[in-house]
Amino acid sequence: MNGSNRPRALWASRFGFVLAAAGSAIGLGNIWKFPYITGQHGGGAFVLVYLACIALVGVPILMAELLIGRQGRRDAVGSFVVLERPRSPWMLVGWVGVTASFILLSFYAVVAGWSFDYVVMAARGVLQDRSPVEIEALFGALVSSPVRVIFWQGLFIVTTVAIVLGGVRGGIERCSRILMPALFVLLLLLFGRGLLSAGGVPALRFMFQADFSALSPQALLDALGHAFFTLSLGAGTMITYASYLDPEADLGGLALRIALLDTFMALLAALTIFSVAFAAGIEPGSGPGLVFQTLPILLLELPFGSVLTLLFFLLLAFAALSSSISMLEVTVAYLVDEKTWPRWRYRAGGGCGFSGRFTQCPVFQPLAGV
Repeated sequence: MNGSNRPRALWASRFGFVLAAAGSAIGLGNIWKFPYITGQHGGGAFVLVYLACIALVGVPILMAELLIGRQGRRDAVGSFVVLERPRSPWMLVGWVGVTASFILLSFYAVVAGWSFDYVVMAARGVLQDRSPVEIEALFGALVSSPVRVIFWQGLFIVTTVAIVLGGVRGGIERCSRILMPALFVLLLLLFGRGLLSAGGVPALRFMFQADFSALSPQALLDALGHAFFTLSLGAGTMITYASYLDPEADLGGLALRIALLDTFMALLAALTIFSVAFAAGIEPGSGPGLVFQTLPILLLELPFGSVLTLLFFLLLAFAALSSSISMLEVTVAYLVDEKTWPRWRYRAGGGCGFSGRFTQCPVFQPLAGV
């Protein structure tokens, strides 16, 4: 017996699926990674190569993964069993996805934990009245402290598990419907403020004025790699998410919306960060800490800057959650579908049920056998 005999959960709406899939695609990849690799590779020319990779490679593969998931209606491994046969060589693709998403989550949770730490620092007012040099020192102190890094990574993983336990509708979709639009609105606000700063015009020039002499073979590989990373390709995520779609869903339209939302947010985040980087005299290619060093400067200059700083890093944390949820869901879907594990259970004597939100249960045992 396998999980294919169980009734399959479905997204409440296609809009909810787009938000969840776009949340998986957007996450820290676009808000944290894309700006700094664009800065490292010279700006405009790298952006053009990246957009070409999205259009010519990313979107077709995204459509293929959505098709596999919708038709297979199983996890990343089981979908190939349904579409091919048991022990098909294509199952290796699903196994690679499950393994990759699990390994990637361990790395991703470290960076996401930084955003949790910044939420606390912003709430305590630690970032206020700090110079760029002092903010850079705060970031250095964070990443060099194993205790802080492990603590926040652990808290992030626990939060991710709690949401995934909520299921497709009650956990993943509900979270995406609230947090992704909020993040979009906040980025629009910061983008508008950034364009009005002294770094607005230089940022636009840097992003859209192509200098192909700045390109290198490594830049081409980074552009292609980030196109895969940001669209959550090759990790079983889109196959798993598409398995919860209704059979009549328009995959071409959904894939295009996901890619457009993902790309738009990437460009918006990069322009926002570059505008303040140029205004503050910070190099746009200064590395992975760019978003944690430059954005606090911009936010704290705005009216109610301390509140906006708190909101941004809170929403950044949830953007990270939307991606980590999808990574964990790949593994959970495999265990539920192929190993017939329940999504969660509790010890005997509690007598509580589940209907999209957590109730008072004595002891949760996530992913335990029946």
